Amino acid sequence: MHGYSGGGETGSLVMGIKPQLFKAFLITSSKWDGNLEILAKAKTPVYLVTGESDSYYGSQPLKDAYANLYQLYQKQGLSDAEIGNLLVLDIKNEDYFSSRGYTDQHMGGMAFAHDENIMDWLFGNH
Repeated sequence: MHGYSGGGETGSLVMGIKPQLFKAFLITSSKWDGNLEILAKAKTPVYLVTGESDSYYGSQPLKDAYANLYQLYQKQGLSDAEIGNLLVLDIKNEDYFSSRGYTDQHMGGMAFAHDENIMDWLFGNH
């Protein structure tokens, strides 16, 4: 599943209810509203990506979600390597967006759907 902006918030709610329905979740240019404890129990892989200066959400909400989910995995006894297979935080700088013709980082979040590395993660083997 992929959720961008408000769709990411909605996707995070779904992942906080029935994460086992999905192989992986890509949340872009958004914030996390769902239940992280339910997600952590299911261990569904999540990739969080946004711009450092996203004009709508900023980057802090996804940084916080990452840190909280990371701690939940640590409490389960997962190693850093195991957590790294489940959880990715990718904060893009201004150059990422400007090199793709975007002056606004939130609008530039549309570029993530065309980023080969991000799409390889989403459609890769988890």
